[in-house]
Amino acid sequence: MSTKELTNEKQTISVSEIAITGVCIALTFIATGFINIRLPIAANGGLVHLGNVPLFLAAIIFGKRTGALAGSIGMALFDLMGGWVLWAPFTFVVVGLMGYSVGAITEKHHGFRWNVLAIVVACVLKIVGYYIAEGIIYGNWIAPAASIPGNLVQIGVAAVLVLPIAEVVRRAIRR
Repeated sequence: MSTKELTNEKQTISVSEIAITGVCIALTFIATGFINIRLPIAANGGLVHLGNVPLFLAAIIFGKRTGALAGSIGMALFDLMGGWVLWAPFTFVVVGLMGYSVGAITEKHHGFRWNVLAIVVACVLKIVGYYIAEGIIYGNWIAPAASIPGNLVQIGVAAVLVLPIAEVVRRAIRR
């Protein structure tokens, strides 16, 4: 076994991949925790943040594994440290699926239209996932509907910031 790779029978992970994934996790955590606005709507107030920007960039540029880990760990860590502890398990699953889906779609298909489709899929996962999470947490299946506009704004802002640069950055890094 090389000192530059961790390996098992199915996968090989290079040290650079581990480092890149760690940086993506950190960027997602920082953008979630420090670039956010608490909304005065919905049962829990809601939080609109820019954590989806590094998450989507990580998934589009580095693929589903990095996207899933950046989202699930970066945002769940914010929940644990930012006073949203109850949300952490849901965030881990929902945002992990968002990162995985964006990465899975954009690993196979490149270009602006595919990036848009991938982010739309992530948006649907976010809305459905957090709707279910809020329904479970609050024991009410009507109140979670109030969070949908905030989720749409959050993904919409991330899409506006990510889509113009994602393919350019992906191509530049892959050279």
